[in-house]
Amino acid sequence: MKKLLFLLFILALATTTSEAQRKAGRNGGVFLEIGVGAREVALGSATTALSNDANQFFWNPAGTALTSDQTFSAAFSYNQWIADLDHAAAAVGFQALGGTITVGAQALSLTGIPANRQNGYADPILQDLVTDTETSTEYDYQDVAIGLSYARYVLDRLALGGTFKVINESIDGQSAGALAFDFGSVYDVGVSGWSLAARISNLGSDISFEFQDNPLPLTFSIGSTIYPVQQDYVSVMVALDATKTMDSHQAVFGGGELALYDILFLRGGYKFNYSGSSDDGTTLRPSVDTTIEGFSAGAGLQYDMSGMKVAVDYAYTSMDLLDSVNRITLKVSK
Repeated sequence: MKKLLFLLFILALATTTSEAQRKAGRNGGVFLEIGVGAREVALGSATTALSNDANQFFWNPAGTALTSDQTFSAAFSYNQWIADLDHAAAAVGFQALGGTITVGAQALSLTGIPANRQNGYADPILQDLVTDTETSTEYDYQDVAIGLSYARYVLDRLALGGTFKVINESIDGQSAGALAFDFGSVYDVGVSGWSLAARISNLGSDISFEFQDNPLPLTFSIGSTIYPVQQDYVSVMVALDATKTMDSHQAVFGGGELALYDILFLRGGYKFNYSGSSDDGTTLRPSVDTTIEGFSAGAGLQYDMSGMKVAVDYAYTSMDLLDSVNRITLKVSK
């Protein structure tokens, strides 16, 4: 396990340190960084070591691995993202081929955007510079990612997983695509529900618009979860992640979950060195905030129905300067 974590760390470090400055601020497919799942976001996105859940398709593919007594897991999420953008995601995992196969997709979209076809050029001479050939008064924007993951327990307490996904971005008749991979591991230490995990996300090709190559938001994260309290009627889980994305600073995500009778769940989290962090600025301008996301909190209800678990989760995320974000997720598992 130590060798595996070390290998993942070296791979991410070698990739990110040499290109972090070159790629900062101009990533493509940035919608891949939007947190999926109300439970995961309520925990401050400290999700790397969560397991046995189809929603881990969007975080750590090793976490999608189901145990031998599980048949399938499905999750459907929606949130009204900033600037009236609609963000939806779904993942379904089931036992197959000696492990777990999970199919997942997410989309970020906005329709009916007013189109300024003159590009602001009032002078007829400048109209020759306009390259926009569309004629509609409105246009649409959409980002989509569809993928397939496979995960399995290679040892009793060690799960490994990988995801292949196809990414497409389109706006006003123009589109671009990319291919990407995610890899991850989750190790159950065997004490107090303690798990250690590592993941690399969005390792793939660039997205090219108008001859501009835009790299995907490559992300490396190591994380841990532990249950310091485990009783019949109450349990407490604490999660912590150290995360580095290609286009931002090193951040630490933390969160906690209180479960009562395995029915009611209360959650909270925060992203340290993430909310309100600033870039270094230049000689021509001062530093500027690079993110606006802040504290998150949420709750969930879970109920057993004829041997099937049905859960509804909610999360609230405070946003600086913009409207706060509300998420809801429906989960079904057996």
